[in-house]
Amino acid sequence: RVVVAEDSFLLRAGVVRVLEDTGFVVVGEAGDAEELLDEVREHRPDLVVTDIRMPPTHTDEGVRAAAVIRSELPRTGVVVLSQYVKESYALRLLEQSAAGVGYLLKDRVMEPRGFAQALRQVARGGSALDPEVVAQMLERRRRGGPLDDLSERELDVLAGMAEGRSNL
Repeated sequence: RVVVAEDSFLLRAGVVRVLEDTGFVVVGEAGDAEELLDEVREHRPDLVVTDIRMPPTHTDEGVRAAAVIRSELPRTGVVVLSQYVKESYALRLLEQSAAGVGYLLKDRVMEPRGFAQALRQVARGGSALDPEVVAQMLERRRRGGPLDDLSERELDVLAGMAEGRSNL
């Protein structure tokens, strides 16, 4: 059971179609963050797929809504879709826990099987990070950055997550 939030009607319809074609049941749709939260509270889905930028401000509504959803319904998985690689958004999404969250580029929707696999993984309590996001995070390692304290094993797990694998 999935709620989909995307302010562009055509993109939302495309995501819904891909989800339904791959066996998901879409129980609600939203065009902005407020409507998303209303739909989630009403339907209590297993999974939420949301755009990162929606009305009213078109900034980070998807990440903020994800935090609210995870605090109110911790067993509901949330996948945030983004047009661009934004490492800071991915890190904010994973701040509290990597369980039941995902950050994918919108291009992944064009690969229905992989997209559906990543969503199922998140719905089961796993996580999914877009391979491009992980690659950027690993390439841009800065002294004092969030990845500096990770062990080799933790870096291997992160790389595996980028390939759609889970450590569960």
